Amino acid sequence: MFIETVQARCYRPVRTTLHKVVVVMPAYNAAATLEATYHAIDTEWVDEIILVDDGSEDETVAIAEKLALQFIRHPRNVGYGGNQKTCYREALRRGADIVVMLHPDGQYDPALLPQLIQPLAQDRADLVLGSRFMIPGSARRGGMPLYRWLANRFLTFWENLVLRRQLAEYHTGYRAYSRAFLETIPFSRNSDGFCFDTEVLVQAVAFRQRIAEIPITTKYFPGASSASLWQCLIYGVMTLVTLVKFLLHRFRLWPSRLFIPLAKRESMKDARR
Repeated sequence: MFIETVQARCYRPVRTTLHKVVVVMPAYNAAATLEATYHAIDTEWVDEIILVDDGSEDETVAIAEKLALQFIRHPRNVGYGGNQKTCYREALRRGADIVVMLHPDGQYDPALLPQLIQPLAQDRADLVLGSRFMIPGSARRGGMPLYRWLANRFLTFWENLVLRRQLAEYHTGYRAYSRAFLETIPFSRNSDGFCFDTEVLVQAVAFRQRIAEIPITTKYFPGASSASLWQCLIYGVMTLVTLVKFLLHRFRLWPSRLFIPLAKRESMKDARR
């Protein structure tokens, strides 16, 4: 797998790609931040924006309607991973060539979206991660709680060791995928919870996909959504479990469906969902 580090640029890139770019926003109780996030997206770089509401109990859907934003609403909460599955299926159904996941909670800067897209548009990567740790001290300056910083560093160390990679971090929510990537990995088999993101990256390694990173900054503030300490603990444990599954599969001791290619029939069925 090829890993490329892409440095942030101080100038504003000009879009030259003809690829269809779709931004998906997995939302849950994002009423306080959705409008500001939406207006910060450079529509010159984006063809469609789709919000998937995961059974929010606030005014998220009402604000999406006011913004004339395309949205899908789950009748009940299916979880962070389940939300992303809907996001990616819908983006692929609409003919996306590049899919960007942007949380509507205001933590990630939409202005960096062009840098996130470029390695995919230039066929230099299959997956691009916005890393909070490529700029020394950036994550803490952005308000990342110390316990989350420590957990991120601990998990990233083990992930790099097991996966034999040198990524700055694995736990960012700011990501861009090529269409081919989403059609290659069996993401429909992944967790409906927070571990979905980890499973996607381990699958990227298992399926020999090219990963690139760009440096980003984030903002942690009271209005932004954040996993609870208990959710973080579960996520950490499940991340380690996923690494064990990968090792067992790689050494042919216990095969896992996460790392088995999609059968043609399953791929067609998933595309119709």
